[in-house]
Amino acid sequence: MTVSCTPSVLDGKIGAISSKSDAHRILICASLCDKQTYIKCNVMSKDIAATICCLKSMGTDISVNEDIITVTPKPFNKKADLDCGESGSTLRFLMPLVSALDMDVTINGHGRLPQRPISPLKEEMEKNGVTFHTDNEFPLHLTGRLQSGEYELLGNVSSQFITGLLLSLPLLQGDSKIKLIPPVESKSYLDITVSVLKKFGIEIVEQENLYIIKGNQKFLSPNEITVDGDWSNASFFLCAGALSEKGVTVTNLDVNSPQGDKKILDVLSSMGADVEIKGNEITVKKNALKGITIDASDIPDAVPIISVVATFCSGETRIINAGRLRIKESDRIKSVVDMLKSVGADAKETDDGIIINGKSDLQGGLVNGYNDHRIVMSASILSTLCKGNVKITDYKAVEKSYPDFFTDFNKMGGNANVINDRG
Repeated sequence: MTVSCTPSVLDGKIGAISSKSDAHRILICASLCDKQTYIKCNVMSKDIAATICCLKSMGTDISVNEDIITVTPKPFNKKADLDCGESGSTLRFLMPLVSALDMDVTINGHGRLPQRPISPLKEEMEKNGVTFHTDNEFPLHLTGRLQSGEYELLGNVSSQFITGLLLSLPLLQGDSKIKLIPPVESKSYLDITVSVLKKFGIEIVEQENLYIIKGNQKFLSPNEITVDGDWSNASFFLCAGALSEKGVTVTNLDVNSPQGDKKILDVLSSMGADVEIKGNEITVKKNALKGITIDASDIPDAVPIISVVATFCSGETRIINAGRLRIKESDRIKSVVDMLKSVGADAKETDDGIIINGKSDLQGGLVNGYNDHRIVMSASILSTLCKGNVKITDYKAVEKSYPDFFTDFNKMGGNANVINDRG
């Protein structure tokens, strides 16, 4: 299905949805606790639902009532079939966890998930007691108990591998270490993990490129916990504000959050946008925008929407150190460049990034959404300043992280309407 977006002006105030990064971690920790946990979460995306589904298959009792998720720990099953949907976080967090629990598990996935790498986490798990009965082909079949000890991982492959181990190793009898081989990218996602673990009573000692995890720790329920507002998804409307004379205000955001995508404010300020912070409300307004060089190593998820703002900057914007975008829901370096060029922008790929020359005279056109939620949402914001309509395929991809995106987009002044594939 396709959505057609008519040129429009976005402004006003919108509340940030709950962070799926925070929610994944909280749900897993709650399932390992000594008692029930009530989680306040104002969105139920497909990725969050995938983690809930897997935890229920493992034996945890989970119920959802409006914006409250109730997690009641139960003894884990000895065997389970897990469906991770298209969620890389669900897969990579639960692979070591089910092994730490000595479960016999079959894991399936859909979309591009089976093509996304599980190495070198797989090899580290195999060195430490786990047997993979299939190579890298889905469904995966895992048996054997994960052993405590020393783990060594490249720091620039996937922070999700490291998070999976941080969530699992406290359960083992012995102490463990995770040694990271620099450079370490997306460090902020590891900070989110350590922060959530601390809220559940787990102690992680962090040194330079090293995590020390004591064994035989107990997860303690905080009773009630609220999922942080999502800086990653808020970035779409914050960036829309940078393109709007009246500006956009996003509420429910914590500037002290460990989420790395709060750096979007620094990026927009450096580009020349007006940024105002009042408590948990962030307002961004248009000003004279200029191209800059952006190191995306710690903010890879923000690259698609930053590229949209760059299109309307004077001069050249270079996005560097973004090579891992090629193994996301789409090859996001290619799909971002395709998106921009489809409406007449000047953009080209590099090996690890994108070069964009500002060009405000955009005509509109047909954009391939690549079944990638961040491409679809970015193209929608891009459409607001095009001369003609922008048609975006695979619009339902937003359900992966932000199911009500188009409802909120239209509330803020957008004009998005679903059409059939021949529309």
